[in-house]
Amino acid sequence: MKKHIPNLITLLNLTSGALAAVAAVEGRLSDVVWFVLASAVFDFADGLVARALRVRSDVGKELDSLADVVSFGLVPGLVVWQLLKTNSEIPYNWLAYAGLLLPAFAAYRLAKFNLDTRQTDSFLGVPTPAMSLFFVTLPLSLHQPDASSAVTVATLFIATHWIPLTISTLAFSMLMISEMPLLALKFKNLKWRENKLRYFLIAGSTAIVAVNGFAGLPLVVVWYLVLSGTGNWIIKSRG
Repeated sequence: MKKHIPNLITLLNLTSGALAAVAAVEGRLSDVVWFVLASAVFDFADGLVARALRVRSDVGKELDSLADVVSFGLVPGLVVWQLLKTNSEIPYNWLAYAGLLLPAFAAYRLAKFNLDTRQTDSFLGVPTPAMSLFFVTLPLSLHQPDASSAVTVATLFIATHWIPLTISTLAFSMLMISEMPLLALKFKNLKWRENKLRYFLIAGSTAIVAVNGFAGLPLVVVWYLVLSGTGNWIIKSRG
């Protein structure tokens, strides 16, 4: 019986993603964020519980990817589709479907990840949860009471203008399947020397959200990309 518990948690990830997809289609973009965050919690918990119970399942591995395609692939694609569809400046209505590139490339990335033995301690390409966090939190800037901060202005600009939003969609689609090495939040121990980039990521992310509120979450993803790229460049230059 216990071997099925992690799979049940994975199904909760999928269910939360399905609820997020419904909210996105209905235009309730503020609700999408909470469902996706719930999916992220379940996505983290299923592996944690599997390790705690010492159970391993090939079905669970495949189920995890299928759930992630919905929660972290389809949902951000629908958010972008909704933002573009309701944008009065977009020259052609069919351009709104550019958002559906995200689930397509997310599915490709997840299939590639399942077969790639190099991604145990770090990632190659942007992980689907990071991509999803960027896009599903963009609409939060639309409801920010204080839109004077530079970060909120930047996220609001992307969310309300079809050109930067489309460019961001294309960029993240390519980054997901790229060979760009990125930091994984996997702590094998708590030593500063081995985890300093992870500590910088947590500290910087906390500061961004503390100053800008949840509207700063897209910048957290940018900070993650910059920190990973800079850290890997320093490591290579020293080597």
